[in-house]
Amino acid sequence: MEQTGNLPNAEYRRFEGVREYEELIDGLIPQTQRIIRVFDRTLSRAWNSPQRHEALRQFLLTNRVNRLFIVVHDAEPIERECPRMLDIVRQFSAAVRIHETLSPAKHVYDPFVVFDSSHYVHRFHYHYLRAAHGANDVIGAQQLLDRYAEIWEASAHAVSAGISGL
Repeated sequence: MEQTGNLPNAEYRRFEGVREYEELIDGLIPQTQRIIRVFDRTLSRAWNSPQRHEALRQFLLTNRVNRLFIVVHDAEPIERECPRMLDIVRQFSAAVRIHETLSPAKHVYDPFVVFDSSHYVHRFHYHYLRAAHGANDVIGAQQLLDRYAEIWEASAHAVSAGISGL
């Protein structure tokens, strides 16, 4: 038997479509035990949906050590178009961080979300519909977590609980 270092039930599959991408995110939030890491150009409108808002709220209420980290290239639309996400930031200010990339990371073009350290969804380019889903894929998730750490280092705090003008 080949030793891959992955969980025995690891799965990886490719798909096309933003709808499936968003549905997978919605399905994985309730399964997450500890941390969700998001990287995207900006947050889609799905991050402002009542269902995702409630799922994130429940995730953060489940355990006070749960965390939501988000890095985007452009944080301004969050403040303008995602009042439910701002509500999450206000309600869970100790557990939610939203950063915006700085110049060294502005060239990164493939959005992804990693749930804990074994599940993820990954779009190969924000302009295209091709994506992948990894379930119990520790190796694939670790590659994205390594990239996320680099992106996080090349970002700065962008959205806080004290947003005015709402």
